[in-house]
Amino acid sequence: MDMTGAQWRKSSKSGSNGGACVEVADNLPGVVGVRDSKDPAGPALAFVPAAWRAFVAQVAERA
Repeated sequence: MDMTGAQWRKSSKSGSNGGACVEVADNLPGVVGVRDSKDPAGPALAFVPAAWRAFVAQVAERA
């Protein structure tokens, strides 16, 4: 999947200590990209938006 043009953002809950964070790009049509903020040149996961919403909802329920 070509994620050229992805606008990556880190969660506001990540803090500034450089810890283990993920970055999300939701500006691409039909896909949500997720990558490790410590390895921005590394691999990225691609989710369809409905799957990403379901994942975030499950995480929020457990928080």
